[in-house]
Amino acid sequence: MIKIIIERRIMPGLEEEYEQAAREAMRVSLGVRGFVGGETLVELGHTDRRLMITKWRDIRAWKEWHSSDARTMAMQRILPLLTEDETIRIYEPGY
Repeated sequence: MIKIIIERRIMPGLEEEYEQAAREAMRVSLGVRGFVGGETLVELGHTDRRLMITKWRDIRAWKEWHSSDARTMAMQRILPLLTEDETIRIYEPGY
């Protein structure tokens, strides 16, 4: 199992629009093979900052989703709402 950590900064005043787009993207990912689960966090005192933590069966499943047409379509709604490119980090269990 791997975890993907995605950091995003939202343009001020567009938080609600972002939330709607992000919820739709999460709904789409629920049906993706290899997706285990995820959560979104809002940084305390910074309503423009989001941290998404998603769990995937393996790196292959993540890469398939990341390059999929479904994610590309979902990101077309999200990207214009961000102040900068999202940051993606991939983690695996420590031993």
